[in-house]
Amino acid sequence: MDTQEIINLITNSKKKTITTAYIQGNLENLDFGDLEFFGNESFGILFGEYENILKIIQSNKEKIAKYKLDVKARNSAIPLADITKFNARIEPGAIIREKVKIGDGAVIMMGAVINIGAEIGKKTMVDMNAVIGGRAIIGENCHIGAGAVIAGVIEPPSAKPVIIENNVMIGANAVILEGVKVGENSVIAAGAVVIEDVPPNSVVAGVPAKIIKNVDKQTKQKTQIVDGLRQLR
Repeated sequence: MDTQEIINLITNSKKKTITTAYIQGNLENLDFGDLEFFGNESFGILFGEYENILKIIQSNKEKIAKYKLDVKARNSAIPLADITKFNARIEPGAIIREKVKIGDGAVIMMGAVINIGAEIGKKTMVDMNAVIGGRAIIGENCHIGAGAVIAGVIEPPSAKPVIIENNVMIGANAVILEGVKVGENSVIAAGAVVIEDVPPNSVVAGVPAKIIKNVDKQTKQKTQIVDGLRQLR
C-alpha cells in the first residue's frame, strides 16, 4: 500500500472502542441486539462497541447484578490482522495490524509489533519486542533483533519507506531511520543507529552507524540463519 491509501483508510474508517463485558445476573430473555453474547441465563460474555454494551447494562440494571468491562482499544482505526491467513510462525503477544504481508516460513516472536502496510519476507525472523513501522519492507532470510526499531513512514506522506534487502542481520536494539535502504547480506551491529543507506555486504556499527568492514567468512559464521527455527511442522 502507498501512503495515501493508508491515510485514506485510516481517515475514512469507522473508529471502534473494542470492548469485552463479563456479566452476571438474571440474563434469561435479555435482548442484546447486535452484540455478540456467549453464555447462559446467569453468566455471559458480550463483545462489541463500548457505548452499545454500556447501554445494554444501564437499561437492564435490575437483571444484571455484576459486570466487568475490558476495553481493548479506544477509537481504533485499523483492526488487528487475521493471523490464520499467514503461513508463518507467530508467537503469542505479537501485534500485527491489517494490511500487513508476511511471507511463508517467517517467524514473529513475542511482543513484536508490525504496523500497517509493512512487508515481511519469507523466512525472516522478527525477534522479541522489535517494531516494524508502517510501510517498511523487509526482505527474505533476514533477522530483526530483539528491541530493534525499523522506522515507519505514514506521516509525512512524502517520506520513503525503509527497505531491508535479503539476508540482512540487524542486531538487538538497533534503529533504522526513515527512508534508509540496507543492502543485501549486510550486518547492522546491536545498538547501531542507521541514518543513511548501507551498501550490500557491509558491516556497520555505532551512533551514527558507520561501515567498519565488509562481510567476511567470520561474519557469516557469527550471523548464520538457522533454518530449523523457521520450520512450521
